[in-house]
Amino acid sequence: MKFGLFDHLDQSAGPIHQQYADRLSFAERCDRAGFYAYHVAEHHVTPLGLAPSPLLYLSAVAQRTRNLRVGPLVLPLPLYNPLRLYEEICMLDQLSCGRLELGVGKGISPYEIGALGGDVSQAEPRFNEAIQLLQLAFAQDELSFSGEFFSTQATPLPLKPVQQPHPPLWYGVLKPSSAEWAGQRGMHVVCGAGPVEEVRDTVAAYWSAYRGNAPGTAGLLRQLVIADTDAEARRRAVPAFRAFRDSFTYLWNHFGDPMADQLLPDDMDQVIAHGEAIVGTPSQVSDRLARELEISGANYLVCRFAFGSLAPDEVNESLDLFCEHVMPALEHSCQPRSESVRQ
Repeated sequence: MKFGLFDHLDQSAGPIHQQYADRLSFAERCDRAGFYAYHVAEHHVTPLGLAPSPLLYLSAVAQRTRNLRVGPLVLPLPLYNPLRLYEEICMLDQLSCGRLELGVGKGISPYEIGALGGDVSQAEPRFNEAIQLLQLAFAQDELSFSGEFFSTQATPLPLKPVQQPHPPLWYGVLKPSSAEWAGQRGMHVVCGAGPVEEVRDTVAAYWSAYRGNAPGTAGLLRQLVIADTDAEARRRAVPAFRAFRDSFTYLWNHFGDPMADQLLPDDMDQVIAHGEAIVGTPSQVSDRLARELEISGANYLVCRFAFGSLAPDEVNESLDLFCEHVMPALEHSCQPRSESVRQ
């Protein structure tokens, strides 16, 4: 069983420069604790994400860590010139000495895509063309490509990644059809937070479709708040999730979209019941996670410790309790399938 981290870098109460500093220190702690990878979301014009350039942010993380793998989850390819993105991917893989985990996707927020001049109706064909160009670039020293959105002829590619032919590819999935698509292409997946029964169906579709040359990975994502007592964990979690929800729904509310009220539950018990979060003591969290990992069929646990209004010391306490109590319990109780995170 491998353990990873996911971070929206949603805005906290303090100064933004201090939040960056706190997160870099957090990444160092996770590196020392033996976590596998630190995955970071990309968002624009919203307090949901203060890493609109995740590769830039992760280059700083890579310099502060030694073993922790780093990667965006995900880069919305329709927003990029894929040739320039190829060069930046190669740079980060070189700067991190081959520790990049490359998450790609279409992007799901029409307001973010629109703010950057994109057309959400073109997101899928632009994504398909961009990933085709990227894969060709990784395999060649000179690129010629002619598509509907991107074209280049006899372009030299002197910059290459450390990992050959390219860093491991990841895809965020919410439903079985997208998991099947990723599995057929040998990609790794992380399932968005939701009821474990839904995650089980999505993971099953992934394993049924997986055709990769290297072992596959199906990640279960959970937000975690851990404290010595259940009451203290809930005291911290309630305002933290309220702040996170405000950031999550910010753009929908800003544009008066009624979907805002349907994106996330607003009651703490509903949040926990729906699967977005696990809150409690180390033993409570261990028991819940062991059950969900067994039901889901996932072989990678992706934890979100830092979010909303949680103070750095509260985040660090959750992390420390997880490493001291939860991680050993899960390593002992969970027997993941033979497909495992690629080392």
